[in-house]
Amino acid sequence: MTVLEQAARAAQHAPSVFNTQPWSWRIEGDVMELAADPERRVDSIDAEGRLLLLSCGAALHHARVTLASAGRAATVERLPDPARPHLLARITLGPAVPVDPEAQRLADAITRRRTDRRAFDDRPVGEDELSELRRLVEREGAYLHTVRSDQMGALAVSADLAGAAELDDPAYRADLHHWTDRPDFIGDGVPAATAVQPEPRRVPLRDYAPDGTAGLTAGAGHDRGAAYVVLFGTGDHPADLLSGGEALSALLLRATSDGLATAPLSDAVEVAWPRQLLRGLLAGVGEPFLVVRIGHLPAGTPLPPPAPRRDPRDVITITY
Repeated sequence: MTVLEQAARAAQHAPSVFNTQPWSWRIEGDVMELAADPERRVDSIDAEGRLLLLSCGAALHHARVTLASAGRAATVERLPDPARPHLLARITLGPAVPVDPEAQRLADAITRRRTDRRAFDDRPVGEDELSELRRLVEREGAYLHTVRSDQMGALAVSADLAGAAELDDPAYRADLHHWTDRPDFIGDGVPAATAVQPEPRRVPLRDYAPDGTAGLTAGAGHDRGAAYVVLFGTGDHPADLLSGGEALSALLLRATSDGLATAPLSDAVEVAWPRQLLRGLLAGVGEPFLVVRIGHLPAGTPLPPPAPRRDPRDVITITY
């Protein structure tokens, strides 16, 4: 297996809205191309494709850190061809270089990272940790705002309003059913085994098992020590969102490497009015991409089941 195929396979573990994995890779010689798959866009919550681009950006970053951890230089062209809007990036493999220790650390976390919807315990996330995550995010071209205690009410209201609005939408309910009731062999979506039974939370979470078949309980924690951060950019053009997805990947992998649990929350950015409330948390200086909940699980808590992944043969095309 070539190093480019290894990178594409690692990218299969990237997070994506509803675990849609809305991307494909094409490898020819020393070049690999990342394309969006618009047929995997969740139209009821992502008509403009913002979340799709964030998802693809996360896959791009997974591939980048895999190559760097293998000691290979790579040149990345983002949105390289205006005539092909679904072509998001082109990676050209370069010569062997010293292994980047930070990239190695992130790459080692790829298969261990989970979206953990269970409640986190009372241990706070340290300021040093949040500062390091902010640094990594900014290196990728995005920004991070830590939600202050006096802003938590507005964040909870924004998530609650978004959740209620979406449940009133028949198209959303159809999409929710479509992506949470998938055959095992498909390798995508959010199965009941990874869903969490609903209970009161500091910030409401999407119910991925509305029929009551969630395989996990929230646990003994109550999210009191959790940090909530808003990933944002200065705009929401495709290039901004792609970079935002790369920043999201860096944040999640570093937090995982540091022993923290994470859960991206997209509800509040999916509906116009709640998204406006999030803009208010940023004092109007940026465009919110996503909220991420970060925290500690109670000691001894095992990892949740991994999300299913698509067959690489359906995602990766290799031209010899």
